[in-house]
Parts: sequence; C-alpha cells; structure tokens
Amino acid sequence: MRSPPLPGRPALAAAVRLALCAPLTLAAPAAFAQTAPGATTLEDVVVVGSRPIAESEAAALEIQRDSVSLVAVAAADAVGRLPDQNIAQAAGRLPGVGVARDQGQARYINLRGAPASWTTLSIDGISIVSPEGRDTRYDSLPSAIASQIVVQKAVTPDMTGETIAGNVDLRTRSAFDYDDLHVAGKLGGGHVELGSRQEYEGSLVASNRYEVGTGEIGLLMSGSYYQRDMVTDNFETDWEQVAQDRQSGFADRVWARETENKLYRLTRRNYSGSARIDWRPDGDGGRYFLQSIFTTFTDDEQRDNFIFDLDDRQGDNTRGPAPCTIAQATSAANSGYADVCIGNTPFLGTVYGIDINQRATLREFEQSIFTNTLGGDHEFGAWRAAWRLNYTQSRDDRSVTGEARYDSPSTRTLRPTVRYDLRDPQLARVELFRTLQTAGQFSAGARVTNIDDFARPLTSLRLLDAVDTTDSYTAKLDLERDLDLFGGETSLAFGFQFDQRTKEADEKEILLNQAAQFTAAGIPTTYVPVSLDTRFEGEIPLGYTFRYFDIRAMRDMASRAKSIASFTPILPNFYEVRETINAAYGMTTTRYGWGSVVGGVRVEQVENRAKAFSTVAGTPRLNDIENSETLLFPSLHVNWDVTEDKKIRLSFSSGAARPDYDQLRPNFMFSDSNQTVSGGNPEAKPERAYGADLYFEWYVQPQGYVMAGTFYKKAEDVLFDDVRVFGLDVLDAGGVDRSNYLFSTVTNGGDGHLYGAEVAVQQQLEPFTTAWGLPDWLGGFGLSANATYNVSEATKPDGSKVRLPGTSDYVYNVGAYYEKYDWSVRLNYQKRSKWLDTIGAAVDGGDAYWAADDEMDFSVRYAVNAGLEVYFDASNLLDNPGRRYSGGSPYTIEWERFGRRYTAGVRIQL
Repeated sequence: MRSPPLPGRPALAAAVRLALCAPLTLAAPAAFAQTAPGATTLEDVVVVGSRPIAESEAAALEIQRDSVSLVAVAAADAVGRLPDQNIAQAAGRLPGVGVARDQGQARYINLRGAPASWTTLSIDGISIVSPEGRDTRYDSLPSAIASQIVVQKAVTPDMTGETIAGNVDLRTRSAFDYDDLHVAGKLGGGHVELGSRQEYEGSLVASNRYEVGTGEIGLLMSGSYYQRDMVTDNFETDWEQVAQDRQSGFADRVWARETENKLYRLTRRNYSGSARIDWRPDGDGGRYFLQSIFTTFTDDEQRDNFIFDLDDRQGDNTRGPAPCTIAQATSAANSGYADVCIGNTPFLGTVYGIDINQRATLREFEQSIFTNTLGGDHEFGAWRAAWRLNYTQSRDDRSVTGEARYDSPSTRTLRPTVRYDLRDPQLARVELFRTLQTAGQFSAGARVTNIDDFARPLTSLRLLDAVDTTDSYTAKLDLERDLDLFGGETSLAFGFQFDQRTKEADEKEILLNQAAQFTAAGIPTTYVPVSLDTRFEGEIPLGYTFRYFDIRAMRDMASRAKSIASFTPILPNFYEVRETINAAYGMTTTRYGWGSVVGGVRVEQVENRAKAFSTVAGTPRLNDIENSETLLFPSLHVNWDVTEDKKIRLSFSSGAARPDYDQLRPNFMFSDSNQTVSGGNPEAKPERAYGADLYFEWYVQPQGYVMAGTFYKKAEDVLFDDVRVFGLDVLDAGGVDRSNYLFSTVTNGGDGHLYGAEVAVQQQLEPFTTAWGLPDWLGGFGLSANATYNVSEATKPDGSKVRLPGTSDYVYNVGAYYEKYDWSVRLNYQKRSKWLDTIGAAVDGGDAYWAADDEMDFSVRYAVNAGLEVYFDASNLLDNPGRRYSGGSPYTIEWERFGRRYTAGVRIQL
C-alpha cells in the first residue's frame, strides 16, 4: 500500500525537517490505517513547531505531490495558523475553494465554482450526510477534529459516485501518529466589536501508546468548544411586479412589497468530542480500530423582526392603464402602493395606513453528527485488504421555543404611514408617521420615532418541535494487490460498498391564535409587558426605536401555551426517504519511470423509497413511491513526471449529483412563519456530469510550489430550484390562506457546462537569502496565493440560459507571512465575485445573487518555548456587509453586517 518515493523527495523531506526545535513525527502506519487502498497516503512527515506555516505547507505539498490524483491539502498546523474555527473557513484558503457565509460565518463550499451539492463530505473516507442534506453545511464541523483536510478535485473509482466537483475528506488523528504520550491544547477568548460581545474557544487532544501482551494499543481522546455571542445589523426587502401598476413603463418596474429589519441577538456554539482506540496485533501486520466522533453546532437566536407591509392594501389601486399626469402628492385615496401617478417610485415614496407585522422569535437550533467506525487493515499474502463498518446519525433540530406575532389593527388611522427611501442599496430607510383621513383622502400626520406608539395586539403564538434525523449505515471492503501488468508496476484494486440512508422529517406545533386562548393561558396581548427597556445594540440607522423582547417572558409564554394545548403533528411536513446504494469498483494504478496511470470504473445501483402525507378533501393520505436506477462512472488519470520536481496531470472523470432528500418527498410542506410552500419531486433525475482536468505542478526546491491548470465539466439534467406563487388552495386550513405563499420545488432543466482555470503559488524567501546576498532576517517572509476563474452556463426548465448557482467568475486568496525568531505573523485576504443564489420568477423580482464578498484576517503567534505559544487573531477586519440582491444590483434583498472579531490565547503541547 505504500507508494514508492518520487525523485527529489529527500530534498523536500529535508526542507520539512528544519530542526529548530524538537520535531513532531507523524508515523506512516497510522496514516495508512485511515485510508482505503489506492487513496492518498502520508509517509513520515515531520512538522516542527517554530515555523508552523512554512513547515505545515511543506507537509501538505508532500501529500499533494505523492497523490495519484489532483488534490489540495491543508495540514493540521496550517489549519491552526489562522482564525479558522470551522472546516469551511480552513478549506477556503485552498486553491479553487469558495465559501458562502451565514451571519459572517463560513458555511457552504463551492469547489471550483460548482454548486454546493456537487461537493461531498467524508471523514476518513466514509461518506457523511450533513444534517441539512446533500448541501453540506461545514459550520457544524469544527476544524479541531481534523489533522488534515484533503480536497479531492479529480474523482477516482474508489470515491462515491455522487461526487461531481470533488470531495472534502477530513483525516482524523490516531495515537499512532505520535511516538508516545502526546497532549496538545488551546484556550482563548476574545471580543466582537458589534454589540460589544464575547467569544471563547478551547480544545484538547491527549493520546498515548501502550504495549500489551498481544501487541500495541493506542488511545486518543479529543474535545473542542467554541462560542460566539453576537448581534447583527440587517435589513431585507422583497420585490415584486404589481398587477395593478399598468401605467406607462410598468413592465420594467419592480416594487418593494415589504421592507423589514431582522435584528438578531445570537449565541453560536460548536463543540465536539472524539475517542479512538487502535490495536496492532503482534506478528500479522494488521491493524484494527474503533472510533467515535460527535460534533454539534447550536444557534440560539433571538430575533426581533419588524416588517413594513407596503403592499398591504395593494388592491386599492384601481387606476388601470388610463394615462395620468404624474405629480408629487401629499395624500391619496388609496394606500399609494405602486401608484406612480402620485409620484411614488419603486425606490422612493409614501404609503398610507399600512400594517406593521412584528415577529418576536426565540429559536434554539442544533445540528449534530454522531459517526462511529469499526475498521481494519490486513495483509494476506500478496493481497492487502481494508474494511470499514460505519453508523452515522445526522440530526437537524429546527425547533422554535416561541414565536409571537403582533399586527396592526384593521383601522387605517391606527396604522402608520411609511415614507420609504430605497435608493441606497446599502441602506433601506423608513420614516413613520401618523395616518390622517379627511374626506376619503389619506395623508401623513406627525412623525413617530417610537414604534411602540403604534398599537400592535398579539395575533398568534406558535411553538414548533421540528427535527430531521438521518440514519446512515455503511459497509465497505477494499482489496488490492501488486501485479506486473501494462509494462509497469501495477496495483489492482477493487471494492464493494453498501450504504443505506434514511431521512425522516417530523414536525409538531402548538398554535394559539384566538383571544380566548390567550386569556385562558394568561398570556399578555400587548407587546410592552414582555419586552426590555434596553438600547439597540447594533449600529444601523433604523429610523425608529424599539424594545427587544424579553427571553424569560417568551419562555413563560411558551410554558403557558403548553398548559392549555398539546403539540399537534403537521402531517403535510412529514416525510421519510430511504436511499439504498450498492456499489462496486475496479481500478488499476500503474507506475512507470515517467509517472503513473490510474483508471477504472464504478457502478452504483440506487434505490429510493419516499413516503409523505398529502391532504385530499381534508383527509390525510400516505403517499409511497419507489424508484431505482443503475449508473456507471468511468475515470482515467495520467500523471507525468516531467522532471524530478515538475508534474503534468491529465484526468477524465464522471459523477452524478442526486436530488436532496426533501426534494424527493411526494407531497407539499409549508411554513407559516416564512409564508412558503415547498414540494417534492420524486421523479427528479440526478445531474450527470463528465469532466476533464489538465494541470501543471512545479515543486520548487527546496520548498515552494507553483501550479496552473484548466478544467471543464459538461452537465446533463441540471437541477433547478423553481420558485413561484403557489396559487392553489389545497393547503388552506384553520382560516389560513396559503395560496399566495411562495412555492419552491426542484425540477430538471437542460444541459450545462462549467470551465475555468486556476493558479497557485507558495514560496518563502528563506532558501534564497544566501544566494542573493540578502540579510538573514529577510528569510522569514513568505507568500501564499491562489486564484480561480470560472465560466458556467445551464439551461433552465423554460429554456433560458443562466450561470450555475454558486458560481463566481473569480475567487482568490492572497496571504503574506513572516516566520522567524519564534514569531509567526500572517495577513490573509480572500475575495469572490458575485454569484447566483436562487432562480426566481420575474413576478417576484427575478433571480437572486450574492454580491462580491471579501474578508481580511490577521494572526500573530509567538513561541515562548517548545511547548508554549501565545497567539492573537483578528477576523473580518474589512467588516464589509453581506448583500443579496434581486435582478439588478440596486434591488437589495438582504443586507447584514457582523463586526470585527479579536481573539487571544495560548496553545500548549507536551
């Protein structure tokens, strides 16, 4: 299973072994134990603590160089050198990796511009289903659980067929990675500027090896904890074309149907724990291991949401297409919404007597992964075998402790008149006024700055118990042996894999929406008694003052609701999808004096069974649908060693991204809080893709890296999220009209393609100071930079062309660092251009895009001695907002800012 060393390897290994302090040796056998035959392996990499960036980059490059396919690697110390709290942030430093963020925290990965669902996740080679589904959320995975992050960009037959863009494999630790007792830890705390909040972090790894009568046992335990308290500045606007606007030019006008502020108080936590035992029996050359990992992400969210329902009285506009004289008016017979005749425009105007819809929401979300693997590696004569048995449970708890809604009364003069100014894409301005009515005309009265001066009685209180659970079982066997075939040294590998994944979504609610219910429960029906008289903690200009809701009062309201009502199942939102995959592959790896060739094919039989309830004439009915398909995935990889330090890689691969589990359910589900309906499509087909890569790599001696490459992927049956107004009354119940909710489903479009290029360079000045006659201190400077350029296009179901969702034209990272005299200092800048988020109908404002995103981080470390290091990290230094917009850039849908963060602490190693 060990790959023979490549020419020039001793020089690179010598560069890594810069013995400035006691080295830490990662022993080869433990790395082999964590990978299947034919996978990338790590041999005798030595990382020393005084030059963490340069040396861990060199270790990562050694893994890349020895790989028989195209990979990018972040080694453990490299992950720890920057403020990379989760896997998405850490992988985002690598070439071709773009990240999408939520609340300023890296969450999703787009690999070389491809949609997030085209990239799969594995832990030690075992595929993991994210709690959210196939769109893997990486913010639930703290970087502390990984010793390496291997981004596999070219797909080989031993990888799952649902990989199109690539796979992110997290390689975990073993006690056999270390010579004897090993203890490493980190403890720190910090400050978040916006809202003057705090963050905390800590991690600990402990392991040891023990000689026993039957061999050697290794034990390892680890744990990590991260917490960030934060607030956010936010505004959001929903856009629409208005049927009542028929004046000249109406086809080009998109109006704001509502504008709102979502003002968050958040506490986010990541914590993990793992335990692993390895046993190497004497004499048989084998190894057994058992590993458990639990990792969770919690989001305790208090959201004060004020929605100004500008289209509240849309139907009052009855002007029709008859031409009018446009004149600025100070009153109107209707609400003024979408009425150009009185001088209103989509970006500036006044609407009279409209609704304030207030939502006070207390949510306690949790996403967790609990994965357990039993495995072994053995040699039987000429054969090598690796087997794995795995059980993983992924859990997505979307429960809402309580959401109280307060709405303006129906009397127009008790509602506000709202003057809106949306001309600045970076700020939605609103001013509130009293509403006056004289002789059938409505006008603005006195300015109001305290929003609580407008009556808003309680209209509903909702408690939600919503949990999605995915249970996954995997059994895999990989076999490999060396043969003299094809004129070179050939290893023949084949394997079998069984996966069964069952995802079940279960929702229950308590909904109080009658005055008699509030009275029976003793729940206040006005807002002020359940609110706090505290200042606004954000910085965005609101145009009004408000009071935060009281968390304790919300918990009390929820408790009172439970005293008079029980949770009721929401049958339309229930579904169960079971996916069974039987797979086999065969591949050969042939090594020649000039390089290597890897080729083979994987076959997968996929069976799906989906169950869900639909309601017909008021009667629930269980739908049960089954389907199956068999897919082949051939691939070929050619690695040419041009010289001892230069490589050319050429690869051809294929894959299929299947629809997500919720997209396969045979029913509709709805969310009253978000006013959305989503429907499954069990007949949706997988996206098939075929790709080619051509890359040049130069491993500059003694320590450096230059890479340039191009890639192309052709896709068939591209999946699109289709969004439109629901328009049906089949879900109307309990006096709730859901026909005007936004309906989303998945459907196949036509063909598409993605192509582009990427470049990368890593180099430190140290090897050249003597030859160039430079002072020794200059040798500490180094550079790490990479850039990716993408072009994509796909055919929508209606035949029109768009770029693939998640694709930025370019993504780049630039990092400059200095490491010498026990100091390690780094400044890193990341940027990605705008990207398509979702496909939308023109009536709802069109497609939604995320604007260009850039971030800058700074870190400094000082090694007090071989076992103690102090550090300081500064994150999000540019503090640029995240902005999503609809159609053209001026139409901002969502805008959020999160603040700079500063953390300091200590790291120890024994």
